[in-house]
Amino acid sequence: MHHPPEGSTVPAAVEARGLRKEFDDKVAVDGVDLTVPRGSFYGLVGPNGAGKTTSLSMITGLLRPDAGTVRVAGHDVWQDPYEAKHRIGILPDGLRLFERLSGRELLRYTGRLRELPSADTEARAEELLDVLGLTEAGDKLVVDYSTGMRKKIGLAAALLHNPPVLFLDEPFESVDPVSAETIREVLRQYTATGSTVVFSSHVMELVAALCTHVAVLAKGRVVADGTLDEVRAGRSLNERFMELVGAPAGKAKGGSLAWLGSSSG
Repeated sequence: MHHPPEGSTVPAAVEARGLRKEFDDKVAVDGVDLTVPRGSFYGLVGPNGAGKTTSLSMITGLLRPDAGTVRVAGHDVWQDPYEAKHRIGILPDGLRLFERLSGRELLRYTGRLRELPSADTEARAEELLDVLGLTEAGDKLVVDYSTGMRKKIGLAAALLHNPPVLFLDEPFESVDPVSAETIREVLRQYTATGSTVVFSSHVMELVAALCTHVAVLAKGRVVADGTLDEVRAGRSLNERFMELVGAPAGKAKGGSLAWLGSSSG
């Protein structure tokens, strides 16, 4: 294993400082600070509307913040976009793919966009198709892919250029269990090499099973962050999450619903 020289400073995989974004005078993200260690599996969690997708969009250079800075592997996303984005792979929520290409053609096209040598693109594409269980579907049009297949080909495209940091927005949403386990195994292998995954989710069990580090967002702000154990503070992640976002675990908001399930007939 390579170790940096003593006294050297290795930049974090991601450093975001003071990120803020408003839409029509509504604050979506309000001063978000994040430091994502290299080699971590970093979960960004929060209820719907907490600012997860907006934060990821600003961090990856897809949405310009109203204030704040972002650095990926030491490169400023907005001042040095080429170098920063060269180090990023992205699988966004609601991914739009070129549906009239086959899966294999999509990866070849991605390789050209990423300026990879043709031989590297072909070799990597075939290996990714194999590992993700898409070899037989490689020549099918993406328009005919299931949701799980679309997520997997999108992940393959995000990994093709071997980025050191991978961003995933709700990667397991609407994915069947077999495809989800395949994706999880690929991500575990990816982080085992020292690469970094940052992903958003509102499924606490999934985050607890996969992540080494977690940040909890609520109302556009980070209300807790650190290692998984630090954030859990001796409780389950779900209990801690409910406490942090202001929703008592196990209790429905409002009435008791005592009438529910009591049939008079």
